[in-house]
Amino acid sequence: MIEAAGISTVVLTPMPEFHRAVGIPRQVAVAFPFGRLLGDVGDVETQTQVLRVALKLLEEAEQPGHTRHLALTWPQSPKETHWHPPQMSPIVKHFIDEIKKTRV
Repeated sequence: MIEAAGISTVVLTPMPEFHRAVGIPRQVAVAFPFGRLLGDVGDVETQTQVLRVALKLLEEAEQPGHTRHLALTWPQSPKETHWHPPQMSPIVKHFIDEIKKTRV
């Protein structure tokens, strides 16, 4: 609906094949963990770089269907990456009982 209204969109994704299959018009493929697609907390340089690539894709892509792969790698191996916050978010805390029920 947004694209049909003439507003171009771009998605940051760690799963470009999936998003291409479901018809996302423009995407920047980022090989970062879920929840950290702009980079690590406090890493302003990487965050700025990711946003600039996304905005440049919006500027350069003349039609939907473009994927741009970001040539950045996460600084840690997947086993060493601890991206969960030390405290539960308020929304998760509020719904924790319902979440636990779904895992039974």
